[in-house]
Amino acid sequence: MVLLIQYTLLFACILSLVALGGCFSEHSGVINLGLEGIMVMGAMGGALTMKYLPNGTSAFVIVVVTIVASVLLGLAYSALLAVAAIHFKADQTIVGTALNMLGAALATVIVKSINTISNPDDHSSIVQYIEQKKAFIININGFEFSWFMLITVIVIIVSYVVLYKTKFGLRLMACGEHPQAADSVGINVYKMRWAGVLISGALGGLGGICYITTGVSEWKFEYGVAGFGFLALAVMIFGKWRPQNIALAALLFGFFRALSNVYFGFDFLVNLNIPSGIYNMLPYVISLIVLAFTSKQSRAPKAEGIPYDKGSR
Repeated sequence: MVLLIQYTLLFACILSLVALGGCFSEHSGVINLGLEGIMVMGAMGGALTMKYLPNGTSAFVIVVVTIVASVLLGLAYSALLAVAAIHFKADQTIVGTALNMLGAALATVIVKSINTISNPDDHSSIVQYIEQKKAFIININGFEFSWFMLITVIVIIVSYVVLYKTKFGLRLMACGEHPQAADSVGINVYKMRWAGVLISGALGGLGGICYITTGVSEWKFEYGVAGFGFLALAVMIFGKWRPQNIALAALLFGFFRALSNVYFGFDFLVNLNIPSGIYNMLPYVISLIVLAFTSKQSRAPKAEGIPYDKGSR
């Protein structure tokens, strides 16, 4: 039971962070389907940082530097979406899909190249961070508390305050609802959309490093992030683009994802003789079912996915 709670919270953290990133982007009016690719790039930045930090580095420094590296790389990668979608008015769905495909391929090539330079016989895309990963975990009576749990709670609270209690958040949402009206009162729609996309990149990168440090001490980048970017989008839609609802939705999806890791610890589940692959499929099947019944009640920002043209007012 402790493992189930632990993994549920960890997977909920990943989904919350990435879904909140998508939330900021879509509230600004830009659909970010490239969250999967952004997660991979953030994960790569954090993993390589952990790998090359010198031995003896303090746990605090490891945590801070790794998180900063992941956030910065995720932010930089999301800038590609901002340039294409905001300035070149490209189709946001196509750009997001391209970023997902490019992210996994680019990370694999970069990691393989680095490994080959270090060891000519090593052509793998694996990064190990066995000792460094321990800096993120505190064992409390058998429960492995991760600093990402605390970070996620802070991010959820800050996201709610920023979106609903600050001038910046209200302006951001205005650009996603009616950009022409926002522009007419002096709000720079392009800058606000850039801000929304970059925030989504930062949170997506943070979600990426959170994902690859969940229960493992190495990662093979050919695997990507197993569809968690798309699952986060489902969480965002189910949560109706509201931080508090996103957190609750992430717990639900996180629970079903956690089952695939710990089902063997429950005798009644083992006795059902259900193949392990079914448990791996559960969160994605649940997402389809949930969205099929709830998507009609979810109202996305009105101007999301529509390129803004200042001259079309």
